[in-house]
Amino acid sequence: MSGTIMLVFELIGTIAFAASGAIVALSKKMDIFGVATLGVVTAVGGGVIRDLILGNTPPATFRNPLYALVAIGVSIVVFVPWVRKILFHNPKVYEIVMLIMDSLGLGIFTVVGIQVAYNSDEEHNTFLLIFVGMITGVGGGVIRDLLAGNTPFILVKHFYASASLIGSVVCIVLWRYLGSFAGISGGTLVIIVLRLLAARYHWSLPKSEMKELMESQTDK
Repeated sequence: MSGTIMLVFELIGTIAFAASGAIVALSKKMDIFGVATLGVVTAVGGGVIRDLILGNTPPATFRNPLYALVAIGVSIVVFVPWVRKILFHNPKVYEIVMLIMDSLGLGIFTVVGIQVAYNSDEEHNTFLLIFVGMITGVGGGVIRDLLAGNTPFILVKHFYASASLIGSVVCIVLWRYLGSFAGISGGTLVIIVLRLLAARYHWSLPKSEMKELMESQTDK
């Protein structure tokens, strides 16, 4: 993919993740500084972790403030009263917007992480590519949830990290046999579709029954 297309791709992901971070901050009744902070860390957090793993220092976010500035701008827009009213007037609207923004950001940043890893690692180590892709995709959301006092999505949410993992594998396979465009677009599409289907059909991984077991023991 050309540099211009990748820039547009990253900006879309930045807007999506910044919006999701800002919306979570609003749900926690944070002030405008808190909203902007959560918006920024959600948008750039995964990329910062990625660059540190790959040894690209200082991270791209600090060398090019464009993404952080875009995230701040998006967060401020989300903070506008009439936007807040639309988002929180109907819980269904909140859930749909969060799902779309999170799915879009996860898909885009997972493959962006793989693309950066491809350019940084001449051996194109498969494990490294998958790991970096996933950490880029989920890293910002983990930081967002921790700062907001929530259990991170990747530990409890239906098919979140799993979608990133599957999409990473699809991206790498398509990249190697059909080129970067097929890999990036295909991987992104797979992740977004999986997240939407998981939400629609309530897909989830097996969960511990420890809570139910403890409750039954207490009842005895």
